[in-house]
Amino acid sequence: MDYKQIAALIAGSRKTTPAHVHIRGRLAPEDFAGRDFKAFGEGRYWVLIGDYAPIEDWMKKHRRRIELEHVEIAARNSALPILDLRKLKARIEPGAIIRSGAKIGEGCVIMMGAVINIGAVVGRETMIDMNAVLGARAVVGRKCHIGAGAVLAGVLEPPSLKPVTIGDRVLVGANAVVLEGVRVGRGSVVAAGAIVTRNVPSGVVVAGVPARVVKRVEGIAEKDKIAILDSLRTLGPAPARRKRKRA
Repeated sequence: MDYKQIAALIAGSRKTTPAHVHIRGRLAPEDFAGRDFKAFGEGRYWVLIGDYAPIEDWMKKHRRRIELEHVEIAARNSALPILDLRKLKARIEPGAIIRSGAKIGEGCVIMMGAVINIGAVVGRETMIDMNAVLGARAVVGRKCHIGAGAVLAGVLEPPSLKPVTIGDRVLVGANAVVLEGVRVGRGSVVAAGAIVTRNVPSGVVVAGVPARVVKRVEGIAEKDKIAILDSLRTLGPAPARRKRKRA
């Protein structure tokens, strides 16, 4: 989808206010028959889940029979649902927000507070660190690390025909910003705090505002600073080390 199609999808979508409502009162299962929301419970205690508008209408009609209520609103007039995480073969930490229409590769790690918008693609075994933002249609390759607080600009507003494209094995430092339409080549490093306004070739380090090439990746003395750790991307426990037999 290009930005026009995404904008049209959002504009034409049915806006909803996702809600969980806990109620106590003189109610029976038949009171919830045929409703546009889900009801779980029995006796005097029920939990209602769905769009708040029909739940609110139902509560008004049954006000005299409701003794106590507690309403939790997850969003207001939301245009797009959150991605269903159940089938993802990835590690998604609490507090990450991934919109429907994003694609998350196997073995990815999405940390707390990360935001991934519609149309974004995250390649296999890539880590999106805390509070990083991937705008609409941003594309990230395999085995990358997008640092905490980094921003990969989206295509929606301001509108852009070309998304951000990050090649395989790229490291983007904390709080760096990559503007819409920019391509970062395979194996490159974007320093923390850099603002990338133009394409970056493969295998280089860029830094500064605006970002410029400062060296080749081969020139980095401390290789640990750009290492990608496979152990962080495994979904099961690490395999036990075999003990060596003494001669």
